[in-house]
Amino acid sequence: MDVELITVAAVAENGVIGRNGELPWPSIPDDKRQYRTRIADWPVILGRRTFDSMRADLPGTAQAVLSRSASEYDVESAHHAGGIDDAVATVESLGSDRAYVIGEAGIYDLFQPVVDRMVLSRIPGEYEGDAHFPEWDANEWTVVDRTPYDDFTLEEWVRERT
Repeated sequence: MDVELITVAAVAENGVIGRNGELPWPSIPDDKRQYRTRIADWPVILGRRTFDSMRADLPGTAQAVLSRSASEYDVESAHHAGGIDDAVATVESLGSDRAYVIGEAGIYDLFQPVVDRMVLSRIPGEYEGDAHFPEWDANEWTVVDRTPYDDFTLEEWVRERT
C-alpha cells in the first residue's frame, strides 16, 4: 500500500511557524477549524513535543509519534516511530493510505523530501519565531488550490513526480 503523505502547517510570510512552542500570531478560529476537520479522520505523524502539547485534545484517528527514544504512551491511539519508514509502516498497519504530517519544525524538515502534498495556511505578516517551515524547490511543486479567508489564505500544493 502506498501512503500519501500530506504536510499541514500555518506559515507566516517569513517562514515562521512557531515561537516557544506556540503560534506567534493571534488565534485564527477559521484556520483551526479547517485544520481539525481536515485531519480528523486520518492518522497523523508528529514529533513528541507536539504530541505532548496536544495531549488534552489529540488530533487524528491515531498518532505516529517520532522520537529518538522508544517510548510507551499512555494513549491507546499513539504509536512510537523511530523515523520516516517506521511512521509510514505504522500508518499502513492501521489500514490507512493517507497520513498528515503536522509538525514540529524538525518533523517538517525530515519529511519534506518525501511528502506528496502540502496544505499551507499562509498567515499575512512577518513574525518573530524560533521555528521555521523548511524551504522547498518551487520547480518541484504546483499550487492546485488557493482559498482566501478573512485572516489567511489556504494553499494546496502537489509535488510534481517525474
